Amino acid sequence: MPRRIHLSRRHLLASAVAGATSLAAPGIARAQGAGGRPPLKVGVLLPRSGFEASIGQDCQRGVDIAPAILKSMGLPDLAIMNGDTESSVDTARARAEKLIGDGAQLLVGAFDSGQTTAIAQVAEQKGVPLVINIAAAPPITEQGYKFVFRNFPTAGMILGDAFANQKEVFAAAGAAPKTVVFMHVNDTYGTAIAKGIGAIMPKFDMPYTIAEEIPYDPAAHDLSVEVAKAKATNADALLVTSRLNDAMLLTRELVKQRWTPQAIMSMGPGWYEDQYLKTLGKLSDGPISFDPFQDPNKKLSKVLEDALAKSSPGVNLSTNHVYTFEALLIAADAYKRAGSADPKALADAIRSTNITDNVSVGPGIQFNAKGQNDKLKCGVIQNRGGKLVAVAPKEAAEANAEWPMTPYQNRS
Repeated sequence: MPRRIHLSRRHLLASAVAGATSLAAPGIARAQGAGGRPPLKVGVLLPRSGFEASIGQDCQRGVDIAPAILKSMGLPDLAIMNGDTESSVDTARARAEKLIGDGAQLLVGAFDSGQTTAIAQVAEQKGVPLVINIAAAPPITEQGYKFVFRNFPTAGMILGDAFANQKEVFAAAGAAPKTVVFMHVNDTYGTAIAKGIGAIMPKFDMPYTIAEEIPYDPAAHDLSVEVAKAKATNADALLVTSRLNDAMLLTRELVKQRWTPQAIMSMGPGWYEDQYLKTLGKLSDGPISFDPFQDPNKKLSKVLEDALAKSSPGVNLSTNHVYTFEALLIAADAYKRAGSADPKALADAIRSTNITDNVSVGPGIQFNAKGQNDKLKCGVIQNRGGKLVAVAPKEAAEANAEWPMTPYQNRS
């Protein structure tokens, strides 16, 4: 039978307020946790500095609100040991080794696919379970690892859902682009998406063709040439796979070069980040992100949203918080069922996870033989007035998408 974690929203919210500061300092665990056992030592690896710092810090908000909610669900305590990957693959590997050396019994991380790949290698070598919060490069769960688990869609899953959801959005809007220009970062994730498009897009009979593909460095400080090249294609819409800093650079260049495509369709982070919304204000309205998100109709989504509103007023619940929280939910649930922090016992418990009361879109959290949750589904959100509005799929939507985008020069 599916493992159901039953929730009382009033109980959860009260505990969230009371327990907002319940995180343990790195390497320090309280003597006894829930059920009379010591807290599980969880090393959380995130890019808290470097060019991905703002996203890593946003993922940390999901860590911060987790302990009180997990405690209210009757799950064991976690002692969080923080590690900064500094947005570097080499640093991610070194930090993973250090956290394990310092006593971490399970790892969570690390947002970036390249950094997560390095951490997965360390976790497998050391025999310590890794629960991936966010990272989509397919090879990570194709290595035959026994201690690596991913509750996040692969690039192929994201693309398949993105194309299906795009067609749903087009049908609801009564309009569709005939051509798009595809701009993407040339990092591990962006390259995986670019490779996947050629293999997956033909299966969906999309109404548009790709006029041109334009890769670029995610750490670039000037994308004027790339935007000019994209504009010159005269494409109807912009298809993008970005990070935060380059999403803001691209937007500013679109404004500067007076080009507003019918739509900006994102398959990746950046465009839905709070910093993007707050920094660009009205210029941030319009982009549609086809990515893994929360299902606003699930009970735990509202609980998580309310807890985030109390801990970080004005911050929109997003992928960063949802999947980081769910990684810790998986860890606590497995620890409770395993009854032990033994690495093999934890890995076996994670492998048999079956959580149906969760936050993300889809039927719940389970893992296949490769350690991948292959039942996850992606959602669609649009930026509107500084908020994120769910527009697809129908079962997880709040409204229809606004199409086309309002020209940048017409925004007062």
